[in-house]
Amino acid sequence: MRAHYLQHVAFEGLGSIEPWLENAGYEITGTQFFNSWTLPDSEDIDLLVVMGGPMSVNDETQHPWLVKEKQFIRDAIAMDKPVLGICLGAQLIANSRGSKVFPNPAKEIGWFSLKAAAPECHSIFQFPDEIVVFHWHGETFNMPKDAILIAESKGCKNQAFQIGRNVIGLQFHLETTPLSARLLIENCRDELVDGTYIQSEAEILSAPHGRYSSINSVMGKVLEYLTSVHDNKTQ
Repeated sequence: MRAHYLQHVAFEGLGSIEPWLENAGYEITGTQFFNSWTLPDSEDIDLLVVMGGPMSVNDETQHPWLVKEKQFIRDAIAMDKPVLGICLGAQLIANSRGSKVFPNPAKEIGWFSLKAAAPECHSIFQFPDEIVVFHWHGETFNMPKDAILIAESKGCKNQAFQIGRNVIGLQFHLETTPLSARLLIENCRDELVDGTYIQSEAEILSAPHGRYSSINSVMGKVLEYLTSVHDNKTQ
């Protein structure tokens, strides 16, 4: 089994996703657009993970690889590959399916609560009724065609969506570890300004270890849910 990830900046890596994939027996390959635009054949992957980044999906002039990336995402979805998008990755999924991505009324940076939005249904991933997760985003999107909203928050309505059985987009970061939180702060500290949904560096880094464990556990459940699609098809 092969999991391929799309990475946009060096400081936003897989976080807790990497050990989960390793423990599940996946070969892990990646495209790091800041180094190379080389992409595999969509037929050769079993899971696609699209990571975050500080750029916008609308920045195709500054980052022309975005055009190629969006087509790769469309192809993977069309082939019924399990696809997970995180923050920018969720926005790329939405935009690749024709949805607009635009500034959210307020930036969300730090640890804030979100709630499950989808009705209880075996065909939809079930988030906890309420959970505190890590955010770092300034844009939002219109819901993609055929998508179901599965999580929302006070600061941003469209926090997570699901398309069919095999595509999930998350506006927030369940993969965050203490190291990845520090790297985000080191590289994006200028965004930590006054705001209703912007915490200080000290507030972000004071999160107890159990909070990371909690979100990483949910990340594992999301991955298990998505990869079970592939497992069922290959049995």
